[in-house]
Amino acid sequence: MRPVLANTVLAAAGAMLAAAVVGPAAAASQSPPAIGPVIGGAQLAGHGVLVNYPSGSVPRLPAVTASAWVIADAGTGQVLAAKDPHGWYRPASTLKVLTAISLIPVLNPNATVVASKQATTVSPNIVGLLAGHAYKVSDLFTALLTISANDAAMALAQAAGSLSQGMADINAEARRLQADDTVAVTPNGLDAPGQHTSAYDLALFARQGLRMPAFLKYDQTTGGQFQISKKKSVGLWNQNSLLATYPGAIGGKIGWTSAAGATYVGMARRHGVTLIVTLLHCPALTEINAGKSLLNWGFAVDGTVRPVGTLVSARPQPPAAAPSRPAGKGQPGAGQPGTAQPGTAQGITARPEARAPSVTASPSVLVAAGFSGVVLLAVAAGVVYSRRQRPRP
Repeated sequence: MRPVLANTVLAAAGAMLAAAVVGPAAAASQSPPAIGPVIGGAQLAGHGVLVNYPSGSVPRLPAVTASAWVIADAGTGQVLAAKDPHGWYRPASTLKVLTAISLIPVLNPNATVVASKQATTVSPNIVGLLAGHAYKVSDLFTALLTISANDAAMALAQAAGSLSQGMADINAEARRLQADDTVAVTPNGLDAPGQHTSAYDLALFARQGLRMPAFLKYDQTTGGQFQISKKKSVGLWNQNSLLATYPGAIGGKIGWTSAAGATYVGMARRHGVTLIVTLLHCPALTEINAGKSLLNWGFAVDGTVRPVGTLVSARPQPPAAAPSRPAGKGQPGAGQPGTAQPGTAQGITARPEARAPSVTASPSVLVAAGFSGVVLLAVAAGVVYSRRQRPRP
């Protein structure tokens, strides 16, 4: 049983330290603390399949093998049906959607980032960045959302000023979107103690991505080359096969780790209606077909079933302030004029309203500590903002 709120932070600290020793927590859903109303509506507190069929005849939900899922109308915000929507699960690479929507407003797409050793030694690194080589921010975002480049995610997070600052920005965006089931520990979704999200939160991330033309441009890229060095490049392809196989598909992101299972975010538009589908903890290689089945059902019943909840609006933006961490040639912290240091960016500009308070821990300290500092801050923030359903029996 979870302790009361007053002891939550201390309990979280103990849990994180224990997890760092024994390894990641189980992939199964955890019970969020019962604090305040349920985000999105009371019915979303349920853990089983949630649907409100009308009295008339409408298609029944397809059988989907996933521990949690949501099908929602992006335009109206109505959640048409769901299963364990607020349950906490490992996100795998679907977390890259949050990384992208958090950092796209912060980073100049035309700036270059010098890859650090920490970024290039992520395993698996996918695209194969080379330490000390400079890469364009827009190219890194494309690699992030097409071939799910884990090393690109790390380089982008570090381009925010430091890895700790990048993670602070990512978690701050989750809080702003009221995605309070989410704690991000890694920018790429690779399993880490204390990291979790929900099917509901993934739908909030997707809805925000639909509002961002730059996100959709990166996310819809279907091919191309990524230049690793002057003599080496790798081909890009979009792992989200929904784009090529489902009429009306407009984006999405797949994910998989052995602990998380298959995870998925999919988006499609037909006849002016845009739907979002999210799935967590699926059998491998089943997530896209499961997403198609739920999208088919959603398009068939949208407007006829009573929603089980709603996708909430973001919290108000904080007041604009002067940029706190400018980066560029010849500026303090950017190395000698004309030379970018590993993990920094040349020409990076910030939108003040998107910035979170600076975190002073360095990436090397975070690695040595197993990201515990960022995790504990994020867990504490998540608890403070949580408005959850009842605990699981």
